[in-house]
Amino acid sequence: MNVAKKLAKYVLYYKRSFAGALLLLLLMVAAELSGPLIAKQLIDVHVLGIEKPWYETMTAGEHVVAYNGKAYKRSDHFDQKEERGREVRIIQVQRQFVFVPSALPFDGERSWDGSQLTIKRHGDIAAYPAAVLTTEELFRFYEPELADILNLIAAYFGLLLLASFFEYGQMYGLQVSSNRVIQKMRIDVLNQIHRIPIPYFDQLPAGKIVSSVTNDTEAVKELFVTVLKNFFTGAVYIAGILTALFLLDVRLALICILIIPILAGWIYLYHKLASKYSQVIRSRLSDMNGMINESIQCMPVIRAFSRQRRIQQEFDEINEQYFKYSNKLLNLKALTSNNLVTVLRSLALATIIWYFGGASLSHQALITFGMIYAFVEYVERLFQPLVGMVNQLSQLNHSLVSAERVFELMEEEGTDVVEDKPPRMKGDVRFENVSFAYTDQNYVLRDVSFEAKQGQTIAFVGHTGSGKSSIMNVLLRFYDVQQGTVTLDGRPIHTIPKQHLRQQIGIVLQEPFLFTGTIASNISLDNPDIGRELIEESLRAVGADRVLANLPGGLDEPVIEKGSTLSVGQKQLICFSRALAYNPSILILDEATANIDSETERLIQAALEVVKKGRTTLIIAHRLSTIRHADNILVMDRGRIEESGKHEELMQRQGIYYQMYQLQMRDRANLPV
Repeated sequence: MNVAKKLAKYVLYYKRSFAGALLLLLLMVAAELSGPLIAKQLIDVHVLGIEKPWYETMTAGEHVVAYNGKAYKRSDHFDQKEERGREVRIIQVQRQFVFVPSALPFDGERSWDGSQLTIKRHGDIAAYPAAVLTTEELFRFYEPELADILNLIAAYFGLLLLASFFEYGQMYGLQVSSNRVIQKMRIDVLNQIHRIPIPYFDQLPAGKIVSSVTNDTEAVKELFVTVLKNFFTGAVYIAGILTALFLLDVRLALICILIIPILAGWIYLYHKLASKYSQVIRSRLSDMNGMINESIQCMPVIRAFSRQRRIQQEFDEINEQYFKYSNKLLNLKALTSNNLVTVLRSLALATIIWYFGGASLSHQALITFGMIYAFVEYVERLFQPLVGMVNQLSQLNHSLVSAERVFELMEEEGTDVVEDKPPRMKGDVRFENVSFAYTDQNYVLRDVSFEAKQGQTIAFVGHTGSGKSSIMNVLLRFYDVQQGTVTLDGRPIHTIPKQHLRQQIGIVLQEPFLFTGTIASNISLDNPDIGRELIEESLRAVGADRVLANLPGGLDEPVIEKGSTLSVGQKQLICFSRALAYNPSILILDEATANIDSETERLIQAALEVVKKGRTTLIIAHRLSTIRHADNILVMDRGRIEESGKHEELMQRQGIYYQMYQLQMRDRANLPV
């Protein structure tokens, strides 16, 4: 799996905003890196430039300085055609500046005895008469440069201010772009969850899927917001700094550029070592989320059977592994990242000291203090992004592992959700020699054949594991059969889009499920085609209006997660109303009255007579008394239909159904009053 290419596709969705952020980043880096060059110009030209040759001049101008009745101008301010008089020099000796009324053939170690300047170099000694400049006289020689000095200082701070604005813009733009990427990624993950076949969820705990949608995508967000920001910024900084270094000195820049392959090799090596730890860390985090999710959902059972200690032990084992591998990754980071940067910085600075401290530091060489300052400043700045990049290697591995987990989920085969609404079908269902297994070897349906026509009620009974619910799973195409054919109105259901097929079917399960919202929203599921009037009509049809009449909010009564404030009977009536409001051609009741009281059951039984008109009704029954009026009762045993017929016919045969019915009647008769 090429994670980088998949991430790049998401970046391309918002390429303009990313490009804008990167452009601001380039401008920010250019503004920041211009500072040392300005400082070099300020030091070498306008501060230390006072030691350049000065010449007597007969012309007036802004760069002319009067001293002892004569006018002088610095050599770099003369025009090419302008005549130059006698050369003089201004030299700094310790903290004093002296005026030398002659040229200096060479420069070297300087000394001043109060009236004479002495210069020594390689055994050569030269002495020159000189006069100490007062503060006022020295300022007079600097005065022509003040305007340029102030302009450069203003430019330096202006660039810093401009860089701060660019930094805000690029940071804001990158954050917004990254948030958009993660927003789209989360939407895509949730849409993918809706596309994935049901068997996928049988093999994976819900908590792990939730972890992919939340924790893993959040880690990918950190990849864009923090990691890639540091790497992009670092790469641009390094490129800009190396460019400036090449402008200053090619040889030293070539030495500094060796840092790049060292860094690249280190990132590769670190990724190889740390990716193993990151895989385990993300996996254990997912396991913990899954276990916490399961524990919360099963909290009443855990407490009822006093399993808190055992659950705690299992959680501690997973948490200990998470802690163990997190520490390994931290140790790897602590032992290597800072050490690497420190070694590289020390080597670079040692090289600069050697280079500038050797022969190149002679007074005849073209190495100036401004050059040294700029080079040291750039080398120090070179390691700032390197530190940021190396420190983000751990998060980079975490993010890449999380991205890989997200894309593994995204690559699962699924069915696209269609928006169009198909015409309502009659609802004739036919199973022909259907055999089905959840796994290849263990068949739960064996050669099942039956027919259910519009308006008929077909009931399925049998012991647990006989295959009743599997028939409904096959009809809804949660799973596809291995053998045989299932048809709806004569069409094989595998030729009907799954969403179109399921829009023909309404289902009420044994365990009613309600969403957070209101009673009305749980009936309509926010379908705009189901208005208030239809909701009220469906409630009346199943008799729920009388049961729910005592709720303070009526249809707008809040429903919290899973409807925990409502009784089982109330929740089941809402689910019946939901199925009816969607006006399905097929109604499936999967032991829908097994967990409700007798009074609510009587309401539902009366309502069913209204609901069943004009549609095919398939009932998975636990209470045999509720299906006595079914048009056909199919008795299942070990995946086969062993008996079929109406209630009276099956009772006369005195087979499996008869025994089940007698057993239930006997149990009910023995119940205490």
